[in-house]
Amino acid sequence: MGFLDIRRATKSYGAVKILHETNISVEEGEFLVLVGPSGCGKSTLLNMIAGLEEVTTGDIAIKGRSMNGVRPAERNIAMVFQSYALYPNMNVAKNIAFGLEMHGVPKPERDKAVAQVADLLQITHLLDRKPGQLSGGQRQRVAMGRALVRDPDVFLFDEPLSNLDAKLRVDMRTEIKKLHRKLRTTIVYVTHDQIEALTLSTRIAVMFGGHVQQLGTPKEIYDTPANMFVAGFMGSPSMNLFPATIAVEEGRAVAKARCGGGGEVALPFAEGRGFEAQAGREIVLGLRPEAITDRDGADRQSRAVHVVDVPVEITEPAGSDTFVMAHLGGKEVTGRFRADVDVRPGEVFPFAINMEKAVAFDPTTELRIA
Repeated sequence: MGFLDIRRATKSYGAVKILHETNISVEEGEFLVLVGPSGCGKSTLLNMIAGLEEVTTGDIAIKGRSMNGVRPAERNIAMVFQSYALYPNMNVAKNIAFGLEMHGVPKPERDKAVAQVADLLQITHLLDRKPGQLSGGQRQRVAMGRALVRDPDVFLFDEPLSNLDAKLRVDMRTEIKKLHRKLRTTIVYVTHDQIEALTLSTRIAVMFGGHVQQLGTPKEIYDTPANMFVAGFMGSPSMNLFPATIAVEEGRAVAKARCGGGGEVALPFAEGRGFEAQAGREIVLGLRPEAITDRDGADRQSRAVHVVDVPVEITEPAGSDTFVMAHLGGKEVTGRFRADVDVRPGEVFPFAINMEKAVAFDPTTELRIA
């Protein structure tokens, strides 16, 4: 039994099922991120944990106690919203202390708690200001302070950074990660941003169509996606997915795929993958952009890097990297090359492909087969 247990929970509005049977167990101190595209059910699940939405069937329990029928105010949870939801007529100190005041906490205790949280979030100098006098990042810190001051069992974050600009999102992401490491609080965090999910979480639940597609650590989600949706959704740029056929050449399994210009490449799988018995099988091959690079940038520790000549279509310099586009299996693929590589559109260039990182999917079920 976990600190927070979601057991066979569903949510329906009439005949429309928004969230299908969901099972997630969250340990105390864990940082769980619910990630997926709009409409996948992640915010609905968060609202069910908070008590803002009723569970249609199943159960949600915190510290072994079922929350079914328990009002939000009695759940000892704190929620940070996308909109900050600050009271414009109150200063920062009063906004942070408001929840404590509503729970009858004496003023000396409130003042002490506000001072501690303000110091932790480095907003002491803002306590006398109104929300309208604050930047977006400062308002988000105040919203977090209002949640922290209550010392809840579970923190719920509903896309808290989506209203911030790109640089501020990165800065606040770092602050939230530092805060979690310092306080070891239990957090459930909703986002549609897969980079946020990978950088913040201890575990990720990837959601789509009201189902949890995969639940695992960031490394598990990134390296061994359960299906093609997870492979294509997680990572930036996302995993390259293209059709290939398994063949056996000189006793070794290879993935054969068409490449630009009408040619064909044969990419030997790493030893021990067991594909030799599946000769002739059609698959979808998955390779992360960093597994497709230039010869000198390839992983020197890998024993399955294979160099193939492929026509280059587009190059995109991106500062520390150069993204190089080509075609394999009739699909556009993206490789992550070193910034100083002299590679030009229209030329045939040696691509180093690390087949130790290859993932194979069934084209019909879209599930990972190895």
